[in-house]
Amino acid sequence: MNRPIRVLVADDHSMFRSGLRAVLDSQADLDCVAEVSDGRAAIAETARLRPDVAILDVRMPKLNGLAATEAIVAAGGTYVLVLTTYDSDANLYRALHAGASGFLLKSLPPEELVAAVRIAFRGDALIDPSMTRRLAARFATTLAPPHTPPELEHLTARELEVLLLLADARSNAEIATLLGVGEETVKTHVSRVLAKLGVRDRIHAVVYANQHGLVPRTPPGNRPSTRASRPTRRTDRGMSDSG
Repeated sequence: MNRPIRVLVADDHSMFRSGLRAVLDSQADLDCVAEVSDGRAAIAETARLRPDVAILDVRMPKLNGLAATEAIVAAGGTYVLVLTTYDSDANLYRALHAGASGFLLKSLPPEELVAAVRIAFRGDALIDPSMTRRLAARFATTLAPPHTPPELEHLTARELEVLLLLADARSNAEIATLLGVGEETVKTHVSRVLAKLGVRDRIHAVVYANQHGLVPRTPPGNRPSTRASRPTRRTDRGMSDSG
């Protein structure tokens, strides 16, 4: 790209803001254009500066980061990464519902946070690795609906396989290795999966897979099979989403 990724940082702790700004500005392709201490200022400065990515703390005065995320995403043009000290499921779900492109813990290593900014800028999404399996497990407690959704009928066998690997928290590189293809091929498959399911990013594709019973409910420590088979239609029973 011809210019660095422009980033806004919002956190009510000045030392954390300064440290995060130093990490961002140490990267040639990143530029921290502003730092603010509350949610309302985050919305105002985002509207004024139009950064590519905004990094918001959950707990801030005047307006919390989740409410600010919803407003920033609704305005368009800026991806939002939500940072938090606590791995709260409730905050994770609220952040995803608000349209956040990522939900990360502040304990994340600096290099991974930098990578997250780049991922968000590409239009992809991610959640902290420590929470990925818990998210999948929660949605996996619901049974599949009585009929296979029409969106799944449009997936090829390989695309369904890729979807299951995404639900297994696999990266593009891992999927490429498992399937014996290149990463660019994996990216193409992922893009097609998102388009066919009508979801905007990987996180919501994983949520979709779990909501529709595609992820096996296995005991902790047992990884689900990565070989996909097209789900069969179920007409004998159904269950509404209890999650």
